[in-house]
Amino acid sequence: MLTVMKDWADYLYSKKESKMDFRQVFLDSVETLRNSLQETKEKLKILKQYNLVDAGAKGFVVFIEGIIELIVSRNVRSLMIEVPPVISLVHSDESACETIEFRYCTEALIRNITLDPASIQSTLQRYGDSAVVAGNAKTMRIHVHTNEPALLFNELKNHGTITSQKVDDMILQEQVARSRKWNIALVTDSTCDLPQDLFDYYQIHVIPLNLNFGDNHYLDKVTITPDYFYDLLESSPTFPHTSQINERAFTNIYSHLASHYDAIISLHLSGHFSGTFQNSQKAAERISKEFNKPVHVFNSRSLSGALGLIVLRTAKAIEAGEKLEDILVSVKEWIDKTRVFVSVKTLKYMVKGGRVSGPKGLLSSILNIKPIVSVDDQGKSVLIGKTFSQASNVKLVMKKIALLQSQNVFWNYIVLHAHNQDGAEEYSKRMTYITGFEPLALIDISPAIGMHAGIGATAIAIMFT
Repeated sequence: MLTVMKDWADYLYSKKESKMDFRQVFLDSVETLRNSLQETKEKLKILKQYNLVDAGAKGFVVFIEGIIELIVSRNVRSLMIEVPPVISLVHSDESACETIEFRYCTEALIRNITLDPASIQSTLQRYGDSAVVAGNAKTMRIHVHTNEPALLFNELKNHGTITSQKVDDMILQEQVARSRKWNIALVTDSTCDLPQDLFDYYQIHVIPLNLNFGDNHYLDKVTITPDYFYDLLESSPTFPHTSQINERAFTNIYSHLASHYDAIISLHLSGHFSGTFQNSQKAAERISKEFNKPVHVFNSRSLSGALGLIVLRTAKAIEAGEKLEDILVSVKEWIDKTRVFVSVKTLKYMVKGGRVSGPKGLLSSILNIKPIVSVDDQGKSVLIGKTFSQASNVKLVMKKIALLQSQNVFWNYIVLHAHNQDGAEEYSKRMTYITGFEPLALIDISPAIGMHAGIGATAIAIMFT
């Protein structure tokens, strides 16, 4: 669509010195529009395969054709009373199932570009197919199908300012339309830490938080992964900040899912840490009324691996075929039965992010204080201990977990870390010894959370039966 719009705009601009009146130029421009529309068949692989034009581009052409018709007829009233032709769209359950080679449909707006369009096009083609570049020498909008959006944007950040991004998981979209495993959809946000294979198996829809380094915009865990994030955290002159998922993003996903599922369950990080939960609630109320489908939104009162365990247990209940009303009751219980302990290696990042004052951070650095942070029953962060070494931190966390185990039966646990594999493995060994079983996963913590905990942080999330 953007290419068609650009071709049309370029035609109009090329006539700026012409002695023709603008009305005639506008009328003549329709030929450029129609030719550009036909060329969209060659722009994307899937369109060429089925000999189809781009739907959005077609809509734009029809819109301009309507304006031209008005210019020619000069009769607004006739347009208001004219009965539009009835178009019969015959639905067929038969559809072509094809292998999706590149998973993510990726779009972005890049400003202050240092490369020419041909170089940007070449870069995109190295990462996937269906590459399209539109814009001018300073601002370009890109489109590409790729399996490595984070790798792509890590390269593009060196050639311009990434001001907006949009990434759609085409495999998950195809599954929603054609191969849903269950009739209840499960949604969460990117602060939920679980292995990707579990997200894939349970068809969990993960909406990314927005993450910004200066003017560069990223989608948490989609266009920036922990590896790239922590490198930037050390090298970037500006400290990153996150922004909540807006209501519109939830409205879009819920309306899509409500068209295919009987119900939706959505679980989010603590409402005390972000407005994401509140925005999800607002969108859920609107879509539930519009589609007459239940959309249930929960404040997990936690985050990271703790949220991951709640989401996983909910997914398993859906898989087991439990009734919706029973799952909703259980989710509230699972939230109450989840704990998370975060061992912070340094307060440097909390100071940079404004969560700890400079003087306190300096004093803690001098005294070599290592805080241990958790989340209380209200979903607020709380300091539960502090030591003077990482080894002492591990001992204190294990002591608290051993006390919990003496009073409860563990369902499962996850070990997390912020670029601290060795520290995570130490926790994993000790937890395996205490519980008698290995962790569900040992993974890098979400960048949206890791930016505050800082490089070197380790965490354990636990759920009781």
